[in-house]
Amino acid sequence: MWCKQFAGALLLLVATSQYVQSQQPSKVLCYYDAANFLIEGLGKVSLTDIDAALPFCTHLVYGYAGIDVETNKAVSRQPNLDLDTGKGNYRTVTQLKSKYPSLKVLLGLGGYKFSEPSIKYLTLLESGAARITFINSVYSLLKTYGFDGVDLEWQFPMNKPKKVRSTLGGVWHGFKKVFSGDSVLDEKAEEHREEFTALLRELKNAFRSDGYQLGITVLPHVNSSVFMDIPAIINYLDFVNIAAYDQQTPTRNKKEADHAAPLYELSDRVPGNNVDGQVRLWLTNNAPASKLIVSIPTFGRGWKMNGDSGITGVPPLPADGPSNPGPQTQTEGFYSWAEVCAMLPNPSNTALKGADAPLRKVGDPTKRFGSYAFRLPDSNGEHGVWVSYEDPDTAGNKAGYVKAKNLGGIAINDLSYDDFRGSCAGEKFPILRAAKYRL
Repeated sequence: MWCKQFAGALLLLVATSQYVQSQQPSKVLCYYDAANFLIEGLGKVSLTDIDAALPFCTHLVYGYAGIDVETNKAVSRQPNLDLDTGKGNYRTVTQLKSKYPSLKVLLGLGGYKFSEPSIKYLTLLESGAARITFINSVYSLLKTYGFDGVDLEWQFPMNKPKKVRSTLGGVWHGFKKVFSGDSVLDEKAEEHREEFTALLRELKNAFRSDGYQLGITVLPHVNSSVFMDIPAIINYLDFVNIAAYDQQTPTRNKKEADHAAPLYELSDRVPGNNVDGQVRLWLTNNAPASKLIVSIPTFGRGWKMNGDSGITGVPPLPADGPSNPGPQTQTEGFYSWAEVCAMLPNPSNTALKGADAPLRKVGDPTKRFGSYAFRLPDSNGEHGVWVSYEDPDTAGNKAGYVKAKNLGGIAINDLSYDDFRGSCAGEKFPILRAAKYRL
């Protein structure tokens, strides 16, 4: 009798353990690029501006440090802003933990928007001495300023842009690539793959006694299967942030507008250029679901429409390069959620014409690909715009995907591009809030 009772209790214990593991709180990594503090005008975002977001975040990633090519040391890109000899943001941001005790503050290193030459990151990997110098400098920054760890956004060479092609066209293009050699991104990719594993192993060993966290962000268009030995590195990492956005941008594909951050794969597109494709790549390489983070952008990408774009707005469609910059981000073809929201129909713009006329919104009832909005060119071929963007609804859909797949959590990139003033609907950080609530 006691054997049956013991067996029953054991089964209950195992079931309870599995339930508890499945109910581990999801991570919410909130990224803040401090370079946005240096922007003049509406785009200026300070640490005070992001304070209202922090109760929703489990981690704040403060970016971005870089690599000094002469010394191989990790250094601040904005020393006058970050260091004690300047404004002292490194010290200020880690002191936020006294206000939010459960918040972990990580140092972001590398980044995406700076587009530094990847050769700097590759040559560092090739030297054991350079790796040691780099690791010691990272450790020193964490220790000196009180960070809880580091998020590495290592700048490996990115895949070249690919156009949407028919099946026959895709076969012919692949045939040409084999013989032209343009498919080779890095002739020493296998060597760099092994050395990146060594770097993460050495970093983890250096961090172990202090309990510092180590995570990586897989940047858009970086082929994980080429540059990362996933089964080998996953045990050294606390999380892997999959930045599955900017699959199409007006910089990479000037003549073709398309969904920038689809959740699932669309027909006749580049395989894997979507959230689900990137997640499945890591899962099939034995990465635990609990370590995978899905990055949710807070911005949109815009193209100019022209006479060849058609009238339906259905992507992919011919375009004419990036659209005009917005007042906040001041960057061609790039809009914060607040800027996109202001371009959608609202009482203040319904009667406006030309470049100020509202865009026509097209939602995503399938919850698979994301929203877009467009304005057809006028009779002179001007003022045409097509924008793929993230909004609170699509962000919630992605968080729902993360929850359904039992993944480790979400990353919001960037707090600066969410509606931090609440100008759209009166609520600050609506994308962050919507995604958090769905978790």
